[in-house]
Amino acid sequence: MESIRTLYKIGRGPSSSHTMGPERACKTALLRYPEADSFTVVLYGSLALTGVGHGTDRIVKETLSPKPCELIIDTETHTPVHPNTLTITAKREGNIIGEMKIYSIGGGAIEIEGEEKEAAEKDVYSLSTFTEIAEECQRRNMRLWQYVVENEGEDIYDYLDEVWDTMKRSIHEGLCEKGVLPGGLGTERKARVLFEKNHIDESAQTRENRLVSSYAFAVSEQNAAGGTVVTAPTCGSAGVLPSVLKYMQDSRGFSDREIFNALATAALIGNLIRTNASVSGAECGCQAEIGSACSMAAAALGELFGMGLGQIEYAAEVAMEHHLGLTCDPICGLVQIPCIERNAVAAMRAINALSLANFLSDSRKITFDLIVKTMYNTGCDLPLGYRETAAGGLAKYYPITHE
Repeated sequence: MESIRTLYKIGRGPSSSHTMGPERACKTALLRYPEADSFTVVLYGSLALTGVGHGTDRIVKETLSPKPCELIIDTETHTPVHPNTLTITAKREGNIIGEMKIYSIGGGAIEIEGEEKEAAEKDVYSLSTFTEIAEECQRRNMRLWQYVVENEGEDIYDYLDEVWDTMKRSIHEGLCEKGVLPGGLGTERKARVLFEKNHIDESAQTRENRLVSSYAFAVSEQNAAGGTVVTAPTCGSAGVLPSVLKYMQDSRGFSDREIFNALATAALIGNLIRTNASVSGAECGCQAEIGSACSMAAAALGELFGMGLGQIEYAAEVAMEHHLGLTCDPICGLVQIPCIERNAVAAMRAINALSLANFLSDSRKITFDLIVKTMYNTGCDLPLGYRETAAGGLAKYYPITHE
């Protein structure tokens, strides 16, 4: 498996697949063809169907600027390798000097057809299933975060520090903002209202739900507005993990070092999902984004509270299991409805998964590896309209009911 540095990416929203991936693809083209005086970019599949709503057109033109770019949206051509496909053709004086076919595979990562991964993306983990890693950790009496640090090196803490700082900043900035999100849907920001709307007789449980939700809304709204977030594992699901960690640090007093260890554990879970399945909504529906984020958050909480390997596995498994079949149906192709609310619901569900793991892990029947395999196959079975095409579900019926 690759380094967790390739899972936690810091960048602008609203979509790791539709903005961060294409931005990286365009930067690669600029470096590879510095002599080019113009480019032609063709978007296919999900990039074509929801690219305008997700800001793909904007980010492509901004990244290639000041060099002119002809942008073509092709909604007809089949995308057999990956639904997030684009081609970039470099030209000089009207003549083609190079072309790349690129797949935006989720979480801001890209693959170039016919080329090996970059050195920075080479595998650093020799094991690639939870079962294998758990057996190794049990044999050597290690925790999951220790396994991460052993493979990544102690300097991974410097990166996790930057990740955590960015996550907290996105929460703070989101809580300070109000008004309507861009895109034309008229979605009002709710994070600040949730954070401030406390009552004297508010129960502890209600307060927890409200604060966790406000943090998740804050990050998700920042993402929708094109702000800076951390993919965890994607932009569209970036609010789940930081919201539960922020709440637990504030309410329970966990140190930054403990948070870093929890982030490492969460990233290991996310890496396993990305390696053995997918974190791309265009490939496997929202279960691949929100379901994966919920699994990561549940595992992180398990680490924070010192749970054993079996309990952490159960928490991550049950968090994913109850997102199976979740469709990706963003209204108008925007990462707003139902995406923002889903981050809050998944954050609360991660806390519930932690509680269940505390009581029921010794009776579990389903492994984490099995649920990851199930999620991938379920995603592949979803009709195309429910995989980030804005052609099914809420995206299909919302305009009809509001005509």
